[in-house]
Amino acid sequence: MNNILRRTLLPSLMAASLAGVTLVPAKPAAADDQVLRDAGIGAVTNVVTGAVMGHGNVVKNAVRGGVTGAAVNGANGLRKHHNRHHRNLGQDVGVGAGASTLTGIITGDRKRTLSNAVDGAAVGGAIHVLTNH
Repeated sequence: MNNILRRTLLPSLMAASLAGVTLVPAKPAAADDQVLRDAGIGAVTNVVTGAVMGHGNVVKNAVRGGVTGAAVNGANGLRKHHNRHHRNLGQDVGVGAGASTLTGIITGDRKRTLSNAVDGAAVGGAIHVLTNH
């Protein structure tokens, strides 16, 4: 009897637990997509502004832009639900400038603080323009 229960109950239990594990995180995936979208916009924008301004290192520019984009997304995520889709340009530019400056300091790029702030402001502005509905 014990073997019969194991053979019938165990596969059903495993299937139910696997289905529960795979279906539970389906809701937060939409939020992750928005963070990845903004991080991607930030990385591309910062690589372009770095190339235009002659700041060379593409990888550092992409990393700083990605972090800045995620910070701008996070700042907008803190707003009340009905205001999340109506972003504030000043907030996006300010958060972008601050996040890029801080990331530049953390990565050891202390000589270009003003330039990092300008790059971050451009990232915040680009995210605002491209994602404001």
